[in-house]
Amino acid sequence: LCAMKNLASIPLLAALLAAFLTGCASLGSEDETENWTVEQLYDAAHQAVLDENWNQAVDYFEKLEARFPFGPYAEQAQIEIAYAYYKAGEPDAALAAIDRFVRLHPRHPNVAYAYYLRGLVNFNRKSFIVELLTPGAQVQRDPASRRQAFFDFAELLRRFPDSRYAADARQRMVALRNDLATYEVQVGDYYMRRKAYVAAANRARYVIEHYDQAPAVIDALRLLAAAYDAMGLEDLARDTRRVLDYNLSTGATGQPAGSGAAGSATAPAG
Repeated sequence: LCAMKNLASIPLLAALLAAFLTGCASLGSEDETENWTVEQLYDAAHQAVLDENWNQAVDYFEKLEARFPFGPYAEQAQIEIAYAYYKAGEPDAALAAIDRFVRLHPRHPNVAYAYYLRGLVNFNRKSFIVELLTPGAQVQRDPASRRQAFFDFAELLRRFPDSRYAADARQRMVALRNDLATYEVQVGDYYMRRKAYVAAANRARYVIEHYDQAPAVIDALRLLAAAYDAMGLEDLARDTRRVLDYNLSTGATGQPAGSGAAGSATAPAG
């Protein structure tokens, strides 16, 4: 009988122990910001940005949006959290936050910055592809994100040509154009080594037609002439070399990217 009583008390003890442990856990996980005002949350988040504590900034901004979803602090948090995501290495979350901000606040004073930040996220996106291009240069930045950055900056210039971000966007577009032209030539070189001469010629022509001021045009002309030679198209090869010689003698290509193209951006003022 005593043994049965002891067995009957085990579930009760287990329940009491579970309740005790749950209470301890809740005490240990108490949120210090639970009773903060919107001003306190924003100030803490903004300070975390200034301290470059990006994960902490994201946490505070998320709490601010959840608890105070309306008003000027919420609007500012929605764009500043995008910058915090970007600096925290979360480009997809940053782009989603930017798109939401533009959709909800198309006439906000910081909407030009949102378009600029979208381009910046794609410009610095840490995504790479592997191509068998040339020895020692096999890892290339993903051209898809570079093209998207170019379109993002172009959209900024279309909508806000006189914004404070326009000059930097133009410089970055030149750098992006030059990078994309170089990538196309490298792929063309790869096709040449594989004796895919038509594909190599197509890549070279694409650079000449779409990136006419890029330094890589010189290499594209050389590649195109070599592809024509390999295909036995002597007249086309000769004409291409004539254009190449003209460009070399006049310096018709090779526009510099400009200074500041790889600079950093800062979050908008609160």
